Amino acid sequence: MGARDEPLSTTANSAKRADARRNERALLDAAASVFVTDGVDAPVRRIAAEAGVGMGTIYRHFPSRADLVVAVYRHQVDACAEAGPTLLGTATSPSAALRQWVDLFADFLTTKHGLAAAMRNDPDGFTALHALFLDRLVPVLADILSAARNAGEVTADVSAYQLIRAIGDICAGAELVDPAYDARLTIRLLLDGCRR
Repeated sequence: MGARDEPLSTTANSAKRADARRNERALLDAAASVFVTDGVDAPVRRIAAEAGVGMGTIYRHFPSRADLVVAVYRHQVDACAEAGPTLLGTATSPSAALRQWVDLFADFLTTKHGLAAAMRNDPDGFTALHALFLDRLVPVLADILSAARNAGEVTADVSAYQLIRAIGDICAGAELVDPAYDARLTIRLLLDGCRR
């Protein structure tokens, strides 16, 4: 009888874990959305309201703001990495996939720029996250650029690393520069310059 109970227990535990992962993803999506609009110093109650959870739930998962920011950062790196192949498979062209991926990446960069302040007491952790960022995202962008090159849509001399750095530089401090500055417009100009 115990052997028969085990699969039910395992199934129940798996369902709970899957539910917990879904809830955590929803919380991280909500936090990312709030960080994009309000910055990484946004009140936790705003994130909780966006996620539809209590503040205790956030603090249980992420005891400090830095823990939450790092988790959002990792979550967004994963989302950008996973989006590349999906966009290549569904977009009307490789260049359309490139533009859609860059939009997603620019949203991510808005959160990333607040990371340095949130992690000022953990420079080694920040360095490790930056390495993760490059290790995961440069190959994804390289695949998209390769498909666009093969379709004759971008110039051959554009590297994924160079493009990631350029987009990062365009987005860096965009909110501090000048209200008339539009990072998205500048990114569009950059991508237009990469076209064949």
